[in-house]
Amino acid sequence: MPSGVDIQGPKLTKADFATDQTVRWCPGCGDYAILAQVQKVMPNFGIARENIVFVSGIGCSSRFPYYMNTYGFHSIHGRAPTIATGIKVSRPELSVWVVTGDGDGLSIGGNHLIHAMRRNLDIKILLFNNRIYGLTKGQFSPTSEFGKKTKSSPFGTAEQPINPLGVALASECTFVARSVDIDTQHLSSIIERAAQHKGTAFIEIYQNCNIFNDGAFDDFVAREVRADRMVQLEHGKPVVFGKERNKGIRLRGFHPEVVTLGENGATEADLLVHDETAQEPALAYLLSRMTYPDYPVPVGVFYRANRPRFEEVVEQQSIQATARFGAGSIERLLESGATWKVT
Repeated sequence: MPSGVDIQGPKLTKADFATDQTVRWCPGCGDYAILAQVQKVMPNFGIARENIVFVSGIGCSSRFPYYMNTYGFHSIHGRAPTIATGIKVSRPELSVWVVTGDGDGLSIGGNHLIHAMRRNLDIKILLFNNRIYGLTKGQFSPTSEFGKKTKSSPFGTAEQPINPLGVALASECTFVARSVDIDTQHLSSIIERAAQHKGTAFIEIYQNCNIFNDGAFDDFVAREVRADRMVQLEHGKPVVFGKERNKGIRLRGFHPEVVTLGENGATEADLLVHDETAQEPALAYLLSRMTYPDYPVPVGVFYRANRPRFEEVVEQQSIQATARFGAGSIERLLESGATWKVT
């Protein structure tokens, strides 16, 4: 059950989570679809709006809190995970969500993001990845492809892109997933699963910026090609894809290869079976590195684990310290130990 559940309160609807603010994203932006899905699933959690907080940094996606009829902070560039940490530790009963982008979360706020994830606070992080700085009108971002030409890289970027899921896995995040803005059914299901997770949940969402990086994901997310170029991971099931459901991923050693069922003796029994609860996230990392056109692009839950949550550990330590030393006092603290007067 997510934090902040109010089983006595009235049943809320999607409309209850919309605000009277004019949504100021460019017409056609993928952010609209993500906002709609978040507002749609929120009533399912049974959490009173006053027990929900959305925290954002800076960027197009970071206007999100204005459009959610909950508490919210449009905060400091890259520092949303830090502010969310403070909120969750001081008010652990709240449902705390972070909305960030690839620039805000992985460049300016990269350090804050990884430490929030390794602590395993019970917060949910939605990272909108459009592979560009949209708010500042089209500079390359940490997830832009190598060689991408932008206003700030007229001869092509000389940097390798960050793999957001790889960062999350390396940071010991306990719920790591990916979805796509235009696949609304899949996106809403992943958001719901993240909300149910006890610990830090990280979702990378491929989001189209139709002004400064239009069609960045069209090669594999477009409806007419999606079945053959993407694969939905399902726990405990073989990794199968294709319009005819006749292709799959087989491991040869630790190298994934695409096979067609029925050809060269390949059967479903040969395929990799997805295990999102595997003790070691090595397979999740391998899947996160599968990119088009060499492989179908995976979406779904890559990895999840149960570990102690930061806010609970801190609370227990606070109880133990109070039992041992008594209630704290700022006045006593300031007057304790070596003190001196500045004249």
